[in-house]
Amino acid sequence: MALLQVTGFKPYSELRGQILPAGQTHLFDRTNHYSFGTKTQEFAVPLGVDPSGFLKSCNREGGVSIDLNHGTTTLAFKFRHGVIVAVDSRASAGRYLASNDVNKVIEINPYLLGTMSGSAADCQYWERLLAKECRLYRLRNNQRISVAAASKLLCNMMLGYRGMGLSMGSMICGWDKEGPGLYYVDDNATRLSGQMFSTGCGSSFAYGVMDSGYREDMTVEEAYELGRRGITHATHRDAYSGGVVNMYHMQEDGWIKVCKEDVSELIHRYRKGMF
Repeated sequence: MALLQVTGFKPYSELRGQILPAGQTHLFDRTNHYSFGTKTQEFAVPLGVDPSGFLKSCNREGGVSIDLNHGTTTLAFKFRHGVIVAVDSRASAGRYLASNDVNKVIEINPYLLGTMSGSAADCQYWERLLAKECRLYRLRNNQRISVAAASKLLCNMMLGYRGMGLSMGSMICGWDKEGPGLYYVDDNATRLSGQMFSTGCGSSFAYGVMDSGYREDMTVEEAYELGRRGITHATHRDAYSGGVVNMYHMQEDGWIKVCKEDVSELIHRYRKGMF
């Protein structure tokens, strides 16, 4: 009891009374997945307070020191030979580095790629769900879904859960009848089309490199070098980015994985522009 008073934590019975409604003694069935295109479009959430309110209670202002911090650097840009996607591989949980070997590119299908930024769980869940919907579209219509339609599907999913505590900033890259496509979608249901995007806490450093070296008429090798350099400079300046550079090239006949290179070795290659 003395330890509880010193730490400031509340007894379980008191916390349960705050989370569960009064008189709630049993749980009732809810859907346990997201079913796009049916009458019920939701997945299971904790009973009691809404998810966003629960997350707010887990920060320092709520008396509990659980800060949900994220860090990463991802970039993608279009040029005349397709789309280049480059990401780092460091997964952080606040100041703790959880992993240095995470592939932040989700391979939706041979003609679509999605990047991860924010909560890894949210990005993986929703983009894998997007992969299922893209596959169903192919089976129903006997043709590939367009990049614009795939990004719109993900945007609609986010719209249904806006303000509920999701954390996701993703780039959807692909090739369809209109040529190469690049869209940015986040948890606020923002959807943007553009030539160049970068997400994560190291994005400002990556933008600086891309803005200075980007050209529409780059060769393939110049584009690869620009992608490597952008991620490498960002990992050098941002403590929450690091690991290796995973790079993909989206071409007319599908994506290819270009490289997986350690940023600590690339830093020595580019040290002239850093130090």
